[in-house]
Amino acid sequence: MQPPSIQMLTICGISELPEQRERSVSHVLSILDPDHPDPEAFGAYDPHHRTILRFHDIINPIEGMILPAPEHVEAVLRFGDEVAQDRGEGAEGHLLVHCHMGVSRSTAAMLTLMAQTHPEESDDRLFERLVEIRPQAWPNSLMIEFADGLLSRNGRLVDSLRRHYGRQIRRMPRYEQLMRDLGRGREVEMAV
Repeated sequence: MQPPSIQMLTICGISELPEQRERSVSHVLSILDPDHPDPEAFGAYDPHHRTILRFHDIINPIEGMILPAPEHVEAVLRFGDEVAQDRGEGAEGHLLVHCHMGVSRSTAAMLTLMAQTHPEESDDRLFERLVEIRPQAWPNSLMIEFADGLLSRNGRLVDSLRRHYGRQIRRMPRYEQLMRDLGRGREVEMAV
């Protein structure tokens, strides 16, 4: 049986980190571009457990860039195990996951952590909860594909991601062109 999960979950971008420092953050997962400096905002945070991953927010290979890989998602799951261990020891918690904008890598990581912590919860409900936390969520499809396999979801997470993309495009039609402009047209095509 898993220990109780952290109830306070936050997703944000780098520019929003200073506003989070007063919120008693206990665990931070930072996903940064490989050449991006460590955000200075963490110097003002209370002591917390932090893991840093560095790779680009892309879904197709681009020369000179680091594509998300299974080992990155494995590191997210290890972080989730560490959070669960801390909770098992009775620590209160507020989990913050951030990337550059708080839209793609961080939302994929948070969805992965929620699926890990709540294996019985439906995949569609996990995406609904993700949007409650971060309405602009557009999870990186490659990371979700790896999470689906690593968590033995048998394609269900990817199927729910398709529906999620469709809902997001209907809610925010500008996302369709934005994602195409960012080289993420394959994700737009996935939407149902």
